Amino acid sequence: MRGNRMKLDAMAVEFPAVLGHPNRLPFEGVLTVVDVASDRAPAGARGHRVVLTRAAAEAALPSLLGMAVDYKAGWDGHDTRQKCGIITTADMESNRLMVSGYLYARDYPEMEAHIHHGGRDSGLGMSYELADAHVADMRAQIWTLTKATFTGAAILLREKAAYRNTSFRLKRPEALLRPDASLRPDARQRMTAATPRQGWKTARS
Repeated sequence: MRGNRMKLDAMAVEFPAVLGHPNRLPFEGVLTVVDVASDRAPAGARGHRVVLTRAAAEAALPSLLGMAVDYKAGWDGHDTRQKCGIITTADMESNRLMVSGYLYARDYPEMEAHIHHGGRDSGLGMSYELADAHVADMRAQIWTLTKATFTGAAILLREKAAYRNTSFRLKRPEALLRPDASLRPDARQRMTAATPRQGWKTARS
C-alpha cells in the first residue's frame, strides 16, 4: 500500500564519476516537510504560514533536478544570484522532502570552512524557492499549496528558515564515488522547465 511506503519516487540526474573533483563537494539535506504548516510565514506569502501538500511536492519533484542552491552572506536568507551548487537527487522519505547534490567547493571555499567550523551540527537548514504556486484558498489563515514548481533552494541558518525541521550537511567521505564507479557518458537527465509567474522563497520574512 502507498501509505506504508517509507521512500517514494526517488529521482536523480546522473553525472559521470570524477574521482577527487575539486569543485564537487557532495551534500544532502531535508528541504522541507509536507502536509505540515510552516513555523513562520515564508517571504512572499503575505504573512501567511503555508502547507505544501504531499501531492504537490511529489508532482513537483522533477522540477528540483538540476536546480541551483544559493546562499546569502550571513546565512539568513536567499540570494538567487549567488548560486553555489546544484541539486541532483530528490525524493520523499516519510513526510520529508530529501535532496542531495554538489556544492561548488573550489568556487566558494568559505562555505566548506563555515560548515566544518560548525562541527557535526552546523545549524544550517534549507529553504525552497517556488514559482507557479497555487493556493487552495487565499482567504484562509494558513495557505495550502496544491501545485508549484521548484526553482531552487537556499542554504541558511535553520533558525531563519520558515520550516525548523530542515537540515543541511556535507556527505561523509565514504559516500563519495569509488574509483571503479562506472561512467555513464549517456547519462540521462530528467528535468523540467517552467516559466515563473509567482515566485516564493521560504526564508523568514
